[in-house]
Amino acid sequence: MKFFIDTANLDQIREAQALGILDGVTTNPSLMAKEGITGEANILKHYVDICNIVEGDVSAEVIATDFDGMVKEGEALAMLHEQIVVKIPMIKDGIKACKYFSEKGIRTNVTLIFSVGQALLAAKAGATYMSPFIGRLDDISTDGLGLIADIRLIYDNYGYETQILAASVRHTMHIIDCAKIGADVMTGPLSAIEGLMKHPLTDSGLAKFLADYQKGN
Repeated sequence: MKFFIDTANLDQIREAQALGILDGVTTNPSLMAKEGITGEANILKHYVDICNIVEGDVSAEVIATDFDGMVKEGEALAMLHEQIVVKIPMIKDGIKACKYFSEKGIRTNVTLIFSVGQALLAAKAGATYMSPFIGRLDDISTDGLGLIADIRLIYDNYGYETQILAASVRHTMHIIDCAKIGADVMTGPLSAIEGLMKHPLTDSGLAKFLADYQKGN
């Protein structure tokens, strides 16, 4: 499973990259605003800055919600850097744009997926990635992980190559459960990824090893 970090914070991206397990980055206008990145020129520069840190794919989101606008923005984003994946919303014109980009060889990430039907349409339109938001589904007492499992079954049934990018991952168990189900990618905060390293027996075992070493010296 690929590990993406969901942020626009360059320091966190550098830290995740330094771990040696980072496969890419996802971000969105809300995450950009959180880091104080506003204005088209600054946002585009920030995407390039991210690409210069990581080696994998970087999802860059269009703002337009009409077909022509998405095509114009998406083509400009794709030209910024070879690692850019154009992120488009799951709406009618978004599916049209996804098909257009697919035929042009531009990679896409269809975002804001909350149902199996939406995931099926994204795959039919040739999306490179599609992002079901499991955390937001959990927030309204809906089974986000169950959605991932259903999508995995349907994609496997028909051999769709679209990668399931589990988004809105909130914590470490989300990552583990997504790995069990067969999500191709997870994207979430650095804290969730770092949580995979933690176990009290590791800490106590290391403390004992070091204490025994000190006794012999």
